[in-house]
Amino acid sequence: MPSLHVNGTDVRFVERGTGVPLLLVHGTLGDFRSWGLQMEPFGAHYRTIAVSLRHCWPERWDGEGDDFTVQQHTKDIAAFIAALDAGPVHLMGHSRGGHIAFRVAQTFPDLVRKLVLVEPGGALDATLEPPHAPKRPPIALGPLYAAAAERIRLGEIDEGLAPTIDVTHGPDGWAKLPEESRQRRRDNARTLLGQIREQRAPFARSDAEAIRAPTLLVAGERSPESFHRILDGLESALRDVRRVVIPNASHGSNVDNPEVFNREALAFLEDR
Repeated sequence: MPSLHVNGTDVRFVERGTGVPLLLVHGTLGDFRSWGLQMEPFGAHYRTIAVSLRHCWPERWDGEGDDFTVQQHTKDIAAFIAALDAGPVHLMGHSRGGHIAFRVAQTFPDLVRKLVLVEPGGALDATLEPPHAPKRPPIALGPLYAAAAERIRLGEIDEGLAPTIDVTHGPDGWAKLPEESRQRRRDNARTLLGQIREQRAPFARSDAEAIRAPTLLVAGERSPESFHRILDGLESALRDVRRVVIPNASHGSNVDNPEVFNREALAFLEDR
């Protein structure tokens, strides 16, 4: 498979189509296969490129080292875009990948034409916290991932992964996943050993206001409230923003309802 060498690592990717680049960044426990249902539809309109972030499959990582961080992945994606030598890209990120895409657009604005954030992971600081109180306590992903990582260290991969998916994707989320989706997460399970050590800054109003690219915020209709609140905060500060909700979908809306997800994303990207 093709790769680009950036920042001392080989970033592997798959691509379809020609034209303006559309770069897809996966989330926690994912890799470029996470976008399998988008490659052909998006590739009919754009040079669609899905990457596997540093230490994600097909790399087999032992979880050691300190370079599995949002900050490092942000630098890697920016360097990857520059190495394409094809001008600014449309940039789409899901969950943790949405956080990375946000930071690329914030820090390297000249690299991004349009930005699509699919329930970006993270937290809001006080400047972005919505005024309305949450109906439920926010999801404590840090302790959840730490507990999962401990099981993974012991070789109890499914036992570690299942509770995280049940929280982010809804009751029995792990059991309802297709086997291919479960295996993809198993292949990337040890990346949690690095992710739990990263120090991820919360989203701030000044961060969002620094983004110049027109932005689409995407939510799943059935996603946990915590993700919707992050979008509420970002929507209040981004200068050029739209928001869509994908029906009959949870946190993995590009997989749960790909027909509507693909249609909404392409409508935004093709709107002049």
